This record gives sequence, C-alpha cells and structure tokens, in this order.
Amino acid sequence: MFGVTILGNNSALPAYDRHPTCQVVTLNGEVFMLDCGEGTQMQLAKYKIRRSRINHVFISHLHGDHYFGLPGLITSLGLLGREASLHVYAPTPLEALIRPMLNVANAWLPYELLFHPLAEEGVILEEDNYLVECFKTIHRIECWGFLIREKKKPRKINKDAITHYNVPASFYDRLKEGEDYITPEGRVIENSLLTLPAAPGKSYAYCADTLFHEQMAAKVQGVNLLYHETTYLQDLAEKARERFHSTSAEAGKMAVLARANRLLIGHFSSKYEILDDFLTESQAVFPNTQLALEGVTYLV
Repeated sequence: MFGVTILGNNSALPAYDRHPTCQVVTLNGEVFMLDCGEGTQMQLAKYKIRRSRINHVFISHLHGDHYFGLPGLITSLGLLGREASLHVYAPTPLEALIRPMLNVANAWLPYELLFHPLAEEGVILEEDNYLVECFKTIHRIECWGFLIREKKKPRKINKDAITHYNVPASFYDRLKEGEDYITPEGRVIENSLLTLPAAPGKSYAYCADTLFHEQMAAKVQGVNLLYHETTYLQDLAEKARERFHSTSAEAGKMAVLARANRLLIGHFSSKYEILDDFLTESQAVFPNTQLALEGVTYLV
C-alpha cells in the first residue's frame, strides 16, 4: 500500500479540533513521518499508528507548528524501549535545538538518533523499492518539500510466452530485470516477447509552507498525488503573499502546472472554522482536489 494519513491539517494554531501539521506515509511496509507538529503523539494514539514503525522523520522547516512535537516523540520512543535507529532529515539547525533539550533533561535514548541536514535539492534517502527527494520551497525561512517515489517495478512474466518457449523457472528473475533469453540451441528470444510492462511506480509530493511560484511545478511534475498548502482563501491573496503562504486557488493552479493526477490541500488558517470554501475554490481550478482531513488515509 502507498497511502498518506493526515494527523494534523491546521497551520500555526490548533483550532476547531484541527492540529498543526503532521502526516504519515506508508509505502510497502515502510512508514515515514512528514513534519511533527504539537499534538502528534496524541494523534498517533488516536488513529492507532504504531510509533515503533516510524524510522524516518522529515521536517520541512523550523516554524514550531512543524516540529514542536518532535522532542516529545523522541523521548517517548526511548521510554518505550526503542532499539532501531531513528533518522531525522531537517534543516541543519534542528540538531542544535534538539540535542541540548535532551542533555538538559539527562534523557537516555536506547536507540541511535541520527540527524541528516538538508543542504541541497536531490535524493536524500534511497532503498531497493523507493527513494525520497527534497526540494526547496519559498517561505520566510529555509523550507523544504519532499517527494516520495516508488522505483520502477520489475517486468511481469508472460505465462503463455514462457510456456511456449520453454523458459526454465530459474531464469524468471532475470526476465523481470529485462534480460533476453537464449535457448540451449543459441536462439535469442527477446525479453519483450516473454514479459509484460509493469505498472509505473507511483509518487507523492509534499509541498510544505510556500509562496506560490510557477517554477516549483517542475519539481513535482507528473506526481500521482500532490499535497499543497492553502493557508488562506483567495480573498486574502495579498495576506498570503505577505506571509509567504498560498491560497486555495493557487494550490489548484500548481496542480495544473505540475500535471498532477490528484491534489490534496491543507495547512488551513485557524481563522476558518468551515473548510468548504477551500475545496470549492481549488476545485474551480483543478477539479480533482480533496481536503486533507485528519484521520483519513488517501491512497496514492
């Protein structure tokens, strides 16, 4: 499964039972956390997400509503006896903030806490079946977005073809990797005759706090699911620009420019109790838009 669970969808202030930003992405058994606002641990418990499965935390920037929940999560994992390493990918100053807090409290962690400073755009994590990239957004302070991609899947075996050409089972893995088959008589059977193309890997882009800027579309081009902040409605576009945020219509425009399949909008200002207008304004520009609602998992 490749899905995104929303734990927090509000901006700076908790309001109307909405919480500061946090998302959990599940990809084929791996669990990633994107930002960790205040209240994250309570949301993990509420929605029955096992903290022990989270091995990688990605922090977009150092405004409190995106990381104030992290010190508590780190210490709780220690109290629960975690042994696996925890990897935190964040702007460089975060480690200098977290380490002294742990030292002052004389906190002992039974696991290794590893910080990976974000320095330049590109791949920051890569495993056999996925990779994670970071890219810069445009905000009042250093801020990063994240792109999670499934790697290209192996080709599929064409059962009728391999039976027809008597391909031994021991060669199937090599066929999946695209290799041609050579018969005992020396005849070359092209891979395209023996296999079928696999479905392309899916992708999820997380555009953290950002001023709308058309050039960002190139960084998230063609993603299956795009998350984009929409702090304000369009009538407050000037206020959004002053605070380096985006509006609902601008989020829709970014999805159009990026040729995304679907758009998820969140990071709502606490000045709004009802969110219906966000969806209306964004869908007017990009119809395949959904609100990022807490407790809901959106499949990529």
